[in-house]
Amino acid sequence: MATENHDLAKLRNIGIIAHIDAGKTTTSEAILYRTGLKHKIDLVKGDTGGATTDWMEQEKERGITITSAAVTAHWKGYKINIIDTPGHIDFTAEVERSLRVLDGAITVFDGKMGVEAQSETVWRQATKYGVPRICFINKINQIGGDFYKSLESIHKRLSKNAVAIHLPIGFEKDICGVVDLVDMKAYTYKEYADHSLTVGEIPADMLDKAKKARAILVEEAVSADEELMNKYFNQGEEAITEAELKAALRKRVLDGDFFLVTGGDGRGVIVEKVLDLCVDYLPSPLDRDLGQTVGTDPKTGDQVIRKADVSQPLTALAFKIASDPFVGKLVFVRVYSGILKSGSYIYNATTGNKERVGRLVRMFADKREEITEVAAGDIAAIVGLKETTTGTTLCDPAHPILLESIEFPEPPVSIAVEPKTKADQEKMGLGLAKLAEEDPTFRVHTDEETGQTIISGMGELHLEIIIDRLKREHNVEANTGAPQVAYRETIRGTAEAQGKHIKQSGGRGQYGDVWIKFEPNEPGKGFEFIDMIKGGVVPQEYRKPVQQGVEETLNGGVIAGYPVVDVKATLYDGSYHDVDSSELAFKLAGSLATREGIKRAKPVLLEPVMKLEVTTPEEFMGDVIGDVNSRRGRIESMEDLQGGAKLITAFAPLANLFGYTSDLRSMSQGRAASSMELSQYEEVPPNVAQEIIEKRNSSK
Repeated sequence: MATENHDLAKLRNIGIIAHIDAGKTTTSEAILYRTGLKHKIDLVKGDTGGATTDWMEQEKERGITITSAAVTAHWKGYKINIIDTPGHIDFTAEVERSLRVLDGAITVFDGKMGVEAQSETVWRQATKYGVPRICFINKINQIGGDFYKSLESIHKRLSKNAVAIHLPIGFEKDICGVVDLVDMKAYTYKEYADHSLTVGEIPADMLDKAKKARAILVEEAVSADEELMNKYFNQGEEAITEAELKAALRKRVLDGDFFLVTGGDGRGVIVEKVLDLCVDYLPSPLDRDLGQTVGTDPKTGDQVIRKADVSQPLTALAFKIASDPFVGKLVFVRVYSGILKSGSYIYNATTGNKERVGRLVRMFADKREEITEVAAGDIAAIVGLKETTTGTTLCDPAHPILLESIEFPEPPVSIAVEPKTKADQEKMGLGLAKLAEEDPTFRVHTDEETGQTIISGMGELHLEIIIDRLKREHNVEANTGAPQVAYRETIRGTAEAQGKHIKQSGGRGQYGDVWIKFEPNEPGKGFEFIDMIKGGVVPQEYRKPVQQGVEETLNGGVIAGYPVVDVKATLYDGSYHDVDSSELAFKLAGSLATREGIKRAKPVLLEPVMKLEVTTPEEFMGDVIGDVNSRRGRIESMEDLQGGAKLITAFAPLANLFGYTSDLRSMSQGRAASSMELSQYEEVPPNVAQEIIEKRNSSK
């Protein structure tokens, strides 16, 4: 059983993030090979068994990453926890929860394409969590690969503060290494599978270019250090030592708004230079937020600060749940302070319950190494926790702390699902519950009107994978309906309504009477209940049931049976009966007032609108634009990309985009590609809304 080294300065928790097919997983494989964890590099999709970090059957078959896989590697005395994340937008929650607990990231770009749609999404997510990054421009050895054009696209679409630290030697298939602009040496290889890089002098035809690039790098490095800047201006670039330059660059990278850029063939020996960048410039747990984690006391709400130190009380965050066929439920955690020990009792600050840690394991994709403890700053998985879910805070029972949880978007796509045989009904329920526990963007509920099981996810591929996993992992064959849109209802006006529930049938009756004002809340704020009762016209013990009645009715919808969102309800008047009033009566009164009030407050239907990005050869531009317009879409922008391709950015309702990928493939002879993500909810045009409402109500 392994013991752990607690030197936090030599620990790196990094993620590999990118657009789909940029080469994240291949780069991960090369890193595992170069750090001695593998004896060969497996292809992402092929006859070699698939990549190590792509361990699910669907990942090996499709050649895509679906879940984030954790691997621990060692490089030059440093321990590196690497998480390879998905690039497909349907699995963006995996990226979100990984970035929440990582200290740094490698952003991989396809050198033939530059910045792509999902590149922007993962960049935005990393910025949201303040994760420092380095950039690796991959595939520059392939036809159409161009380091400098890709760097230009990073400047144009992501950040002006991206600066080359290495320059490629050669072009396309003749790429044979990089010039390191810090030590001004050339690192070359003859074959990408070479075992080591050869260090030598910079080729004569690159010397001027390298000197100019280094001058830019040095100027950027010293700009945030007044003392170094004075030295630079007074004594020149030569006066800045290599150690000073590296320290200044590291400081700028750790600030989170400065990005070092390198490039090469992600399959090859050049990833050794990427690993060097990780240990030299990306943060350790001591560097992030001054090595501190801020939370709140779950009982008092007071701020609590914990240092990244093994002597501090335990603080950890569960960021991922997975089912393992051999050990059952695995809870992946990042430990922020203290030491997590196997067999110990921990406090679940989110639920308020104690749980016992069974075993602790370090993961190697789907393989495990048992360990006895996990120290501050590190990442591992726990076996044996029953109540823990994604975003749960785990801590020392004597020193409770609650960390900010992880937020996930609402899933916009739903389908009805039913087992092919009655015998599978119970198995299907259990299987779906397990899958929902693992994936926070996958939801399951039963339609009260039809009794159907409805599953919701981030896109068609997401739900397709869920159904496939239900079959493979839980042996349930299922029939599915057509995709459905997760519409919402809201109000545009203000209305007051009375809800009065009176029932007399001999003996004790029922009496509840309320007046509630309904008005729009800010978009995204959800439901808000305000108690403005004065003088006890509605006793305190009946006000909570009123709120429950309001909420339940809003969740069930009023005009078309879709949840009503962003509503403020103010309870301001009412009456009660000393004998006949009850919690149930006031709950029903709240429901009656809601149904009436929402109808009067100008209710409207909302639909999910997707941001659609299409990359297409110029010859298909007209067809693509015409097709988007026919789907109630609006074109936002068009721009030129590398290699003569065009990027069309548009917004269109999800309802009109089902099957879009295959339609686009047909109209472009398979040469165009698209990516879409949920942008916002917008009001459905009245004529379309009327059709949806009539169809929905006729099916009840």
